Amino acid sequence: MSAEKIKELRRITGAGFLDCKKVLEETGGDVEKAVNILREKGLAAAAKKAGRQTAEGVVTALITDDGTAAVLVEVNCETDFVAKTDDFQAFAQDIARHIAENKPADVDQLLQQQFASDQGTMAEALKSKIAQFGENMSIRRFAHFHPGETSVVDQYIHGGGKIGVLVELDCETAELAAGGQVEELAHDLAMHIAASNPVCLSREDMTEETVAREKEVLYNQAVNEGKKPEIAQQVVKGRLEKYFRESCLLEQPFVRDVDVTVKELLAARGKELGGSIKIGFFVRFERGEGIEREEADFAAEVAKLQKN
Repeated sequence: MSAEKIKELRRITGAGFLDCKKVLEETGGDVEKAVNILREKGLAAAAKKAGRQTAEGVVTALITDDGTAAVLVEVNCETDFVAKTDDFQAFAQDIARHIAENKPADVDQLLQQQFASDQGTMAEALKSKIAQFGENMSIRRFAHFHPGETSVVDQYIHGGGKIGVLVELDCETAELAAGGQVEELAHDLAMHIAASNPVCLSREDMTEETVAREKEVLYNQAVNEGKKPEIAQQVVKGRLEKYFRESCLLEQPFVRDVDVTVKELLAARGKELGGSIKIGFFVRFERGEGIEREEADFAAEVAKLQKN
């Protein structure tokens, strides 16, 4: 089994080398199946570990002054030193502003668009920044949406660009959206999303495939704990409910008042302000999630230099 796959599985699950090697041999090198097996055996934490931060850069947000466009973008670089420079962060904001104005469909289209009159395309501007900073850079992903007059959008950036969130609230009336109180609620929810990392808005939004896979993992987990099949089925029901409460935004306990769920909070605030309030859209980026940084072998580098 290749060392690269073993290393990847260890990064995702935190399991030991031999456990990873053995389960990869069992699955014929299928990393996704190996993750599930390790979880079933209790040798791996939840799959969210796959989202550990392993790359540098910044997640930045932009909401236009008139509130008609909102953007969240992740721009990566090699070192924390470059990521913290004013020039790099200003470049990331310029990219966000460009996305708000030009509405590219994806990163490939973004790179082909004219960035500025004196900088050529976005791809050319990126190459120029790479030459300036002396290290590789990339625009990894972005999200943008354009709220209407009955919507309120807010953003939250945590840890100097480690985590970024945009959230849109749809109000029953334009008057409610313009009142100001909903904006405060949107900001609170953006902070909640940053902290709680929901997978989706509600359980109805979760794909059948995701639910089926989670049921299978939970069932095998219970069987491996020594429970009889009929008991394991009952255990799955309880654990699946817990999974929904942890993963679905509307069912999560609100971080500032854990006695109410986000759904209950929205209902209460809507009643208080005189109109329904719903979450129309949210997006959360964590810098470098899913990217494995190559660890430098400094001893080997020193030895190589000494030979030259």
